[in-house]
Amino acid sequence: MLVSGCAKYHPVPLPVAPDLTSVPALTVPASKFMLPGLEPHPFPNDGLDETAVITLAVFDNPDLKAARLQAGLASAQLLQAGLLPDPRVNAGFATSALTYGYDIGLNESIQALVTRGALKASARAHKKQVDLEILWQEWQVAEKARELFIQAHADAQLQQVLTRSRDLLANRYHQDDAALKKGNITSSTVSADLTLLADAETGLRQLQIDANMTHHQLNQLLGLQPDVQLPLIGPGNIEPVSQDQFQAAVAGLPHRRVDLLALEAGYQSQEQNVRQAILAQFPALSAGVDQSRDPVEGVNFFGPTVSLTLPLFNRNRGQIAIQRATRAMLHQEYQARLDRAVGDADQVRAAIEILQGQLQDLDARLPYLEKTAAATEQSFRQGNLDAGLYVSVESSLLSKQAEAIRLRASLDNAQSAMRTLLGLPFGGP
Repeated sequence: MLVSGCAKYHPVPLPVAPDLTSVPALTVPASKFMLPGLEPHPFPNDGLDETAVITLAVFDNPDLKAARLQAGLASAQLLQAGLLPDPRVNAGFATSALTYGYDIGLNESIQALVTRGALKASARAHKKQVDLEILWQEWQVAEKARELFIQAHADAQLQQVLTRSRDLLANRYHQDDAALKKGNITSSTVSADLTLLADAETGLRQLQIDANMTHHQLNQLLGLQPDVQLPLIGPGNIEPVSQDQFQAAVAGLPHRRVDLLALEAGYQSQEQNVRQAILAQFPALSAGVDQSRDPVEGVNFFGPTVSLTLPLFNRNRGQIAIQRATRAMLHQEYQARLDRAVGDADQVRAAIEILQGQLQDLDARLPYLEKTAAATEQSFRQGNLDAGLYVSVESSLLSKQAEAIRLRASLDNAQSAMRTLLGLPFGGP
């Protein structure tokens, strides 16, 4: 009977092949989507928008799948904390020349009942901490998915602009090289053209490397095979944070940001550990019953038994000191995390203001550059303008357009990071 009630051992071998899919699909029910402010919606038929990418990342990310198993471990620890210790049975048998004797006893630890409440409270707080830590990891993955989505869009736009710039400079180089062979221009002009063309090709090659890295990082984040090509559609959806919202969010950081709430739960768990250590300093008491028979005189005995540990030397002072020191460490860790969160948020806020100012100045100049480039192209087509001046004006416009694309991507990523640092919902103010 005792053996039949025991758990059985079954080995679980490690995987020998990647567990990556070739088709994006949710592997977890959408009802478990917990990120504030972002509701999953049906995937578009013609591609994946920002919300779809974030949803897939949160549910299908391999690291998050492993992290979610920590919740099961915390639940098992909570179960363990609520279980009472099994009673102890002791038995013995003896004989003499006259008769036989035996001793049977049943004992239960009373101290386990004294510390059980603190242990359960600590385990409950620890489970809450684990759940919040998993949610914070999901938040980080969602933020990374949005960052890669923004970068992939920017890479696609830059690919068009840099390709146009390369083609423009290549055409200019070939024309001047042909003119050099006819003796119409000097070699210094062709050398300058070749230098500009080489720089443009270098920038385009670097963009291809960056785009390839973004592609593989996004596939890895979504648990997809490396060669899967994701059709990304639609613009990003990031609400900027006003100054008033920023100040209110910073003031409410301890009550909103998930990692701070997780540290708070961990601190409450440690408070219960301190309480449990203090309760354990009192005498360890066990009580039970004992029945015996004397092997010499044959006298039967039945009655209660009590065992008590005298708190003379140990008194659990070491554990109390350890738990109190751990609590002090967690207290300072929480303070440091809160201070760093406020500092990081202010740094990103300042960066957003700088990027907004730079982009505003560039957007103000771009219409003039576009108008100038259009007029220059018209004069060039009519044969009234030197090709070198036309290429110079057109290259300047393309360079500023590429700069604007990079600035917008940096600004979008900074605004996204700001919402994460402040613990604000994904989909709104």
